[in-house]
Amino acid sequence: MPVTLTDRPIETVRSEVIDQLIMNYSHGEISYEAFERRLDQAMELANHQDLVDLTNDLPLAVDKAFVESKKQDLAPNYVAGEAEEVDTMVNIFSSSNRGGAFRVAKEIRYFSIFSSTDIDFTDAVFSQQEVRIKIFSLFSSDTIYVPENVNVASKAFCIFASIDNAAPNNELSHVRSSTPVPTLIIEGFSIFSSVDIDLKRTMKEKLMKMADSFKNIFS
Repeated sequence: MPVTLTDRPIETVRSEVIDQLIMNYSHGEISYEAFERRLDQAMELANHQDLVDLTNDLPLAVDKAFVESKKQDLAPNYVAGEAEEVDTMVNIFSSSNRGGAFRVAKEIRYFSIFSSTDIDFTDAVFSQQEVRIKIFSLFSSDTIYVPENVNVASKAFCIFASIDNAAPNNELSHVRSSTPVPTLIIEGFSIFSSVDIDLKRTMKEKLMKMADSFKNIFS
């Protein structure tokens, strides 16, 4: 006897609904406008039946190949192996940006004094499940961009300063993957400074991009 709908984990139901929306959009069964509207609803609704109702009129079911492709697209950029022990960044009355597909060290230390430091992990390659970022920010404005599928723990001390962690830890909880999920642990001091931890791409943007790539394949 199957489990009743309301007894199933709602994030599992949400994931299945989003999969079916992408599947039908990529095969031309619904328009871009309808897909975006229903995707917004699927990411917000908190009722099992309301979620399922979003796909009741869609003809295509999700196949195994689609699920595997989605897991690969949404999994962290993780390649197990050795990594540099420490990566150091120093900015004094200056600014710097670290980004692109760089391999993340086990520990990143940055000193930002009367400066601006940006570290973008969006396309970075992780080889460790735990990465420590040790900061010393004085009279500075710094930004750390993280992917949607990386957890963040902020433990830094603030003195007349702020650390704004806008990166949700559980946004990808409905995506089941065997790929390890890295965790960034931010430690150190922010003095008369601001440190923003943010997503460069939201989950919606990533799902829309993935849906468009599937549509290009099937069109």
